Amino acid sequence: MLKQKLKSFAAYALILVAGLGVGLAAANVPRWLTPAYVEGDYSAYFPDAKTQVVVYATATCPFCAKAQEHLKARNIAFVKMDINDSPKAKQDFIQLKGDIVPLILVGNRQIRGFKPEVLDTALDKLH
Repeated sequence: MLKQKLKSFAAYALILVAGLGVGLAAANVPRWLTPAYVEGDYSAYFPDAKTQVVVYATATCPFCAKAQEHLKARNIAFVKMDINDSPKAKQDFIQLKGDIVPLILVGNRQIRGFKPEVLDTALDKLH
C-alpha cells in the first residue's frame, strides 16, 4: 500500500516537473527565435556623419541607463534620444518599429534592448 502511494506521488511529481519545464521553455521560445540585431541602412537617423551610435531611451528605463554607462565605459561617442521628451525621437522610434527601449543603432545594426555582448560585437565591427 505504501509502495503504491509512493509510486503515485513520484508520478505526479514527475508530471508536475515536466509541465513546468515545458512551460518555461515555451515562454522563452520567442526570445530564442528573435535575432540579436537587425541590419539595415540607418544613416538617416544619425545626426551627422561622425556619429555612428544612437540610443533611443527613456529617462526611467534602467536598461537604458546601463546601455549608456556601458558606452561611456568604452569611450564611445553616442547621441541619446529620449522618446518621451522629443517628438522627433518618438517619430524616429516609431519608424524604426521600436517596441522596446533601449533601441540602439550602431552603424548598420539595430539592437533592441541592452545586450552587452551584441553591443560590443557591433561596436568592434564599427571600428
